[in-house]
Amino acid sequence: MPETFIDSGTVPIAIRDFGGSGRPLLLLHGAGGNLAQMMALAQHLRAAHRVVAADLRGHGRSGDGTWGWDEVLADLAAVTDHLALAPPAVVGVSLGGMVAALWAQRHPECPGAVSLDGNPPPARPEQLAGMDPEQAATELAKLRAIFDGMAAMTAQPLSAEQVAAALAGQRAMAQRYGAAPEGWAAAFERNLVPHEDGRSLLRPGPELTEQLREAMESLDLIPVYRDTRCPLLLVLATENLPEQQAFHELYAAYRRATAEHLASLDNPSLRVRHLAGASHAMVAERPQELATLITGFLGTAASD
Repeated sequence: MPETFIDSGTVPIAIRDFGGSGRPLLLLHGAGGNLAQMMALAQHLRAAHRVVAADLRGHGRSGDGTWGWDEVLADLAAVTDHLALAPPAVVGVSLGGMVAALWAQRHPECPGAVSLDGNPPPARPEQLAGMDPEQAATELAKLRAIFDGMAAMTAQPLSAEQVAAALAGQRAMAQRYGAAPEGWAAAFERNLVPHEDGRSLLRPGPELTEQLREAMESLDLIPVYRDTRCPLLLVLATENLPEQQAFHELYAAYRRATAEHLASLDNPSLRVRHLAGASHAMVAERPQELATLITGFLGTAASD
């Protein structure tokens, strides 16, 4: 697929145009990912949409820049203007889903937006419905320690042997989800940049990773969902990733709290779908089903 760099005014944004003759759709990946991870979903969506996927700033082959929601939304506005996509539907997973929801809030002319489990990570005890506050604080501290360790790892250059082991891990994970192993390996390699000593660094780096975490932890999406006036669909996971099983009580409490907040909203533009049997990796698990769900939602929104 053709790949282009678009100057957003502050950083170059890498995009891949998958084509398609339907209404334009902007497709956004999650934190630590890149547009290559959206290949399978993009291919399924091409039947109904002209699909353009982007590397968010600090990811893949896009440029580095301070992470701020306003800056990221400006990047995407530059992409839509350059390609004359306006107004595109916007679909994102995880971090990309948060961006899609913010785009929907700020662009009432948007024909539709879809957030695929675009929830910030739990960060405060009050976000955990029915969980003892002391236990919640303890579990959140453990979770943060894991995130700290992951962030520290991104600061360390990877040797050729470590890259090879990581690629093998990506291929094994792809097989677990029934995805194409080489596609997952290519997506991992897309986030590697050469280091001066011949080793490789993994993007996003530690500084941007910390900015991302702070931005997500401070983001309250409930007012966004309440105020959005364009059609917005939230597709929420109902199962844990294997890596989340050690925190199953925490994530169950977080999902309960999220469901309670959403149930309290009265917004006819908002739709919520709890996807039975799906985890946060739903894009890898069920791309065809998600594409059908997305195109159906956007088709209905266009006819209303």
